[in-house]
Amino acid sequence: MDSVEEFLAHTIQLENEAALRFGQLADAMRTAGNTEVAQLFRQLADYSLLHLGDARERAGYRNLPTLAEADYQWPDIESPEAAAIWAADPFIGIEQALQVALDAESAGLAFYDNVLQTTTDPEIKVLAKEFVEEEAQHVAELERWIALHRKGEKLPMQK
Repeated sequence: MDSVEEFLAHTIQLENEAALRFGQLADAMRTAGNTEVAQLFRQLADYSLLHLGDARERAGYRNLPTLAEADYQWPDIESPEAAAIWAADPFIGIEQALQVALDAESAGLAFYDNVLQTTTDPEIKVLAKEFVEEEAQHVAELERWIALHRKGEKLPMQK
């Protein structure tokens, strides 16, 4: 990353794509009648929208670059938090859906940690550290949800 503005542009795109993908998966599950997984994916889409709002607030007054799809420096073909598209399988279970979400959040955490470890810009380093801490909390929360599910307890969105 060459600038804070470029970093924030990546952050906004990452959260936007996460919200979009989880929303698409929620709609696919609702259409298929898989309401339990639809609820989970909708909750995750809503969380991503909140994070998108936070990222936009952090961008504040800054003039962010308009990046073409090919300009994003993702470690893979798409944004790290874009959940696996195979999760649109109408027969996916809640544990598989939770694992898809955990994988997406873990990829987001790895992305921000890589920025933190490789940047020499002190301002990007501060922001990347904040995002690493935030993503680590998301990963921990999903791990907690997986543990709850395995114990047969209700997940927060099921109450």
